[in-house]
Amino acid sequence: MIIGILSDTHDRVDAAAAAVELLRKNGASYLIHCGDVGSERVLDHLVGPIPAAFVWGNTDWDRMSLQRYAESVGIQCFGSFGELSLDGKLIALLHGDDIKLKHRILKEARHDYLLQGHTHIRLDERVGRVRVINPGALHRVAVKSVALLDTSTDHVTFVNL
Repeated sequence: MIIGILSDTHDRVDAAAAAVELLRKNGASYLIHCGDVGSERVLDHLVGPIPAAFVWGNTDWDRMSLQRYAESVGIQCFGSFGELSLDGKLIALLHGDDIKLKHRILKEARHDYLLQGHTHIRLDERVGRVRVINPGALHRVAVKSVALLDTSTDHVTFVNL
């Protein structure tokens, strides 16, 4: 399974649209947004033929409205933390601003992957048995990027917009 990962759109609708299109063209069969969505207009681009989910970021202010809207268009909102089992892999989702939560997840070492955003810096590293992936950001960066995770090969590809 190929998971398309994006984060930190901060209501940059054009960047979100381009990112989702790029992820779908590269074979993503599931989309995960790691927070700082920004608005319903960004969520509109996650709607489509493949499932999508997201977590809150520290600048997602109107959470109840975003959650209601996401549910109405078929996007799963996990709140501040999410957990998915896809292709036999256990995946933790968070934004990355809650350092205690991140450390707890890494210490427990139950997950195969921890997907996060927040820093606007792409990252692919192993912490014990957990692979931590940050796709970079679509706002306030010199180079906008997303990531593709192939769970069957454990291969991560960063793609610049």
